[in-house]
Amino acid sequence: MPPNQRPIKRILRWGIDHPGIISTNPRIDTTTYTLTVDGEVDRPVRLNWSEVLQLPHTVSVSDFHCVEGWSVLDCKWEGVRLKDLEKLVKPKATAQAATFECADSYTTSLFLSELADDDVLLAYKLNDEDLEEGLGAPLRLVVPSKYAYKSALWVVRVRFTRGKELGFWERRGYSDSADVWKNDRFRK
Repeated sequence: MPPNQRPIKRILRWGIDHPGIISTNPRIDTTTYTLTVDGEVDRPVRLNWSEVLQLPHTVSVSDFHCVEGWSVLDCKWEGVRLKDLEKLVKPKATAQAATFECADSYTTSLFLSELADDDVLLAYKLNDEDLEEGLGAPLRLVVPSKYAYKSALWVVRVRFTRGKELGFWERRGYSDSADVWKNDRFRK
């Protein structure tokens, strides 16, 4: 268990069990959903929901850590590894990071090196169930080595960039590295 974390039974649902930063969660209809992947790439794409589900997928079990001090152990996620998405769009040599844009206007950014692990996914299932709205349905980022504010909910765009960009919480004083093992919660 990372420093200053305590285990709980399940991930708190945004706006339901856990106060959200918006008044209501976005309701995304998968019949009209589009995931845009662009920026510093050779082959930008716009994928509808059925095309997202046709991408190579994987199952990964990892722990989930909230900056508020709670952790859920052994979460079984299913989705698309970021490195498999990179194979599809072919980031240019100039791409060093990716910014994740969400249906609620939330953003966060990570270096491509932080997204290279096999357990980093754009997930659409948790514990064999489709994601709930309060857990980021239909598609959320999962980065187990980071605090959950780096695991963006309701992802609609992945934009490859020349450098890292400060996201919603990072602009408000949270650590940009969000390293759970270093207890790196707030900007110093």
